[in-house]
Amino acid sequence: MSQKITIEPVTRVEGHGKVTIHLDDNNNVSESRFHIVEFRGFERFVQGRPYWEAPVLVQRLCGICPVSHHLAAAKAIDVLVGAGTGEGLTPTGEKMRRLMHYGQIFQSHALHFFHLVSPDLLFGIDADPAIRNVIGVALKHKDLAVQGVMMRKFGQEIIRATAGKKIHGTGAIPGGINKHLSPEDKEAFLNGPDPMNITKMLAWSQGVLEFFKDYYQKNQSFIDGFASFPSNHLSLVRKDGAMDLYHGVLRAVDSEGNKILDDVDYQDYEQYIEEEVRSWSYMKFPYLKSLGKEKGWYRVGPLARLNTCDFIPSPLAQAEFEQYKAVTNGKPNNHCLHYHYARLIELLHSAEMIEELLNDPDLMEGELVIKGTKVNKGIGLLEAPRGTLFHHYEINDDDQLTKANLIVSTTNNNEPMNQSVNYVAHSWMDGKAEITEPMMNAVEVAIRAYDPCLSCATHALGQMPLEISLFDVNNQLIDQKRT
Repeated sequence: MSQKITIEPVTRVEGHGKVTIHLDDNNNVSESRFHIVEFRGFERFVQGRPYWEAPVLVQRLCGICPVSHHLAAAKAIDVLVGAGTGEGLTPTGEKMRRLMHYGQIFQSHALHFFHLVSPDLLFGIDADPAIRNVIGVALKHKDLAVQGVMMRKFGQEIIRATAGKKIHGTGAIPGGINKHLSPEDKEAFLNGPDPMNITKMLAWSQGVLEFFKDYYQKNQSFIDGFASFPSNHLSLVRKDGAMDLYHGVLRAVDSEGNKILDDVDYQDYEQYIEEEVRSWSYMKFPYLKSLGKEKGWYRVGPLARLNTCDFIPSPLAQAEFEQYKAVTNGKPNNHCLHYHYARLIELLHSAEMIEELLNDPDLMEGELVIKGTKVNKGIGLLEAPRGTLFHHYEINDDDQLTKANLIVSTTNNNEPMNQSVNYVAHSWMDGKAEITEPMMNAVEVAIRAYDPCLSCATHALGQMPLEISLFDVNNQLIDQKRT
């Protein structure tokens, strides 16, 4: 008889979502869906507000990645006030923002790997859930747990020093930044007591990369075979093809590395990207217009960025990038769990860029803001920890926002996450009638690889229980588990 499995909510991700899996009469997966079940309203209720409020307002989308929304909105507002599209700011304005952004990348990647991902790697997908969590990591692998906490703290301190607060700061303003880096903060970040200095952060970043590479060497068939399927990939790259997490041009490649978008100006993104609406999710499904809905979906985030860029402009990360590319003989990497490998290379790159910026005298002096001729439309893009983030605003003659379109990183990854859920559901559940916790966790492992931030697309009140129900073809409850 046909059956339906529901996983709600998906755990160890930011925000709330659920998965439904339908089994046919032979207990094979006939359909699987990753649902975003709450509604996001920011695009509507910011309308009518003064445009200069946008960078502060929209970061309330999320408490995990507010810096990304703060800066993407600020970049769009820069265009509105005639300050350019990312390269038109003063050296101080751009570099302070970049330092803020790399602090965000660093703390977010550390949080995801150590707190959300490492339990599956350290204990196994089928381990007891009572130990397969961050508390279990703290009890069994204290050194790794401490590193995760302290690395995130360091990144948060970088954000405080540049944005004014660790969460929901105000540092980026139309046309620039509102402060210089203080001498005290610079000295603390460069030469503070262990572990709160950049030298220790660089060492730990290299150490966790070695940890993952050792794990990969011992578990290569599992890592390479788990939710591995061809896809397109999209990100910003610098004009010379280098990785640039703050600014650049849009590039997309297919699963063989052929360019689909060849370094186009992101101010023209509407010419290339469309968003599809489906009835069973509040999150849209973006795709490349040239390829259509069926074939035009793409991945974003660390995996995509390492597939689209030609090189990484920092020496330690570049050396790791070359090893990473060798895994697939220079071709794009389509292995879902290699998101973790790519994410840790970006963690190291972020530490290198933080060190470089801390030694730049422009952060301590120079003009903070630039303005030009105001226009009524501005688009800001950057590479958030989870992938390419689009902020699009339009204003009227009274400086009020009349349109806001946000394509968040997790929205870009919506179809790939659904593809991953379907792949794992078939691999682990075909022919099985009994609900097992490892089966469900395997589905969640696939989703967690993308580090989704569901709150960027949704908002919910209160707490949601974990409930998994199995129904027969007549919708009669057969089995249920609830925590």
